[in-house]
Amino acid sequence: MARVALIGSNGQLGSDIVQMWPASPAGRRGDELVALTHAEFEVTDFDQVRSVLTGVGPSVVINTAAFHRVDDCEKQAAAAFQVNALGVKYLAEVCRDLGATLMHFSTDYVFDGASEEPYVEEDATCPISAYGISKEAGEHFLRYTIPDDHILVRSSGLYGVAGASGKGGNFVETMIRLAREERPIRVVDDQCSCPTYTADLAGVLFDLMERSARGTYHITNSGHCTWFQFAGEIFNLLGLSPDFGPTTSAEFGAPARRPPYSVLANKRIEALGVAQPRPWQDALRAYLEARGHQTART
Repeated sequence: MARVALIGSNGQLGSDIVQMWPASPAGRRGDELVALTHAEFEVTDFDQVRSVLTGVGPSVVINTAAFHRVDDCEKQAAAAFQVNALGVKYLAEVCRDLGATLMHFSTDYVFDGASEEPYVEEDATCPISAYGISKEAGEHFLRYTIPDDHILVRSSGLYGVAGASGKGGNFVETMIRLAREERPIRVVDDQCSCPTYTADLAGVLFDLMERSARGTYHITNSGHCTWFQFAGEIFNLLGLSPDFGPTTSAEFGAPARRPPYSVLANKRIEALGVAQPRPWQDALRAYLEARGHQTART
């Protein structure tokens, strides 16, 4: 029986991995998932990383921990690098010494958004924010420390039933709350990516683990949209009619720059024969139902 250590088990993605583990191929086989919350495991403390993981003795470590408050990273760049770069370095070094595979998560924000075509795994990165730079640095630490025994997953716009720790929810719940409070809502319409349901992402991760995949993979729900279009679909599905309109990134004035186009192509999972995640519209409906929101149409 193998052991898998999950770091950040109470976050959006971590919670879905825990919930879905028993029905996964590894869970059915009897592999043990050791779930570690942020309170129990601090990736920036090298001694703790080594002590805890040595005690667990995992064959695979799944790291979902991240400093992902994009705007806060601009003012707290050192903290972002501690978690998103040095934390990955520490994990990779301990995994190397233990002979464990490290699965780590990065972001579409490692790209600058200048492309007019979806980004594939081999495309050169060029981040334009402190957050993106810190995540790119983590990728480099991962690759050079354990070049042949890692799984690097890039995804985008994550939302899950558990909500994002440190963000007080996620984009979907924020839009619903603002609409029900009857507050004016303006959402950027010049940033295009693909929002991804963490339950769908988790399902692909289990498949990659079962195939002993290694290297870099893009995993998102299929299709793409702007944040304004995503918000519009939320309201449409729930039958909400708020004071809602588009704005531009310049008008919105967020501290951190975002790539205007950061759609990811899931090229490598397709080449493996892994089923592509469903369209983002279908995933959104499934999420709303899982959260207990009453949708307006069937």
